[in-house]
Amino acid sequence: MSDTRSTPLYCPYCGEENLRPSEAGHGGWECHACARVFTVRFGGLLAKAVAR
Repeated sequence: MSDTRSTPLYCPYCGEENLRPSEAGHGGWECHACARVFTVRFGGLLAKAVAR
């Protein structure tokens, strides 16, 4: 895996693309459309594959 992070393409709350890195903390993003600050974190992989 890569150590670099991907940039979120849209806000998970309002769907707008007007995002800027947050100065408040590492990994935070500010949405200037809905005035929310959020982080995106990878939680891990599933132990078993999901059957479809």
